[in-house]
Amino acid sequence: MTGRPVAILIGPPGAGKTTVGELLAKRLGVGFLDTDAAIEAVAGKPVSDIFIEDGEPAFRALERSAAAAAIGEHDGVLCIGGGGVLDAGTQALLAGQQVVYLETGFAELAKRVGMDRPRPLLAGNPRGQLKSLLEQRLPVYQRLAAVTVSTDGRSPEEVADEVAGAIGDS
Repeated sequence: MTGRPVAILIGPPGAGKTTVGELLAKRLGVGFLDTDAAIEAVAGKPVSDIFIEDGEPAFRALERSAAAAAIGEHDGVLCIGGGGVLDAGTQALLAGQQVVYLETGFAELAKRVGMDRPRPLLAGNPRGQLKSLLEQRLPVYQRLAAVTVSTDGRSPEEVADEVAGAIGDS
């Protein structure tokens, strides 16, 4: 094991995990790793293509592996995809870690996710899918979080500043 992440960002699609994570890593002078990017590098294709061509179970297996490797080896800021925290093994690995939940309300998420980027789990009826996804995941995000930071109506820089302060205090 080379280290332990200084912060692990979790939250729903559109919470700003990647954007805030990159800003936070830069501010702290550490590396940044997004498990979705790691999955894409291993699979050689975008997450949306993995869902379409290989199915969600194949994606979740890749995600489980990427999360385990990153939690064990990455010593910077880590971003875990929105559904990655649903896996019991990943939850066990997150215990005792500096997990930061980027809390974002439904109205804000609905505005952010829109149709600007491929989000496989929101295909069809994005608002309905998002509502269902949040109902399923919110208790998990809340339970895993060592720190919760609200992102509603705030710039990524403001959120990164609050996260940096919060993890510095713990």
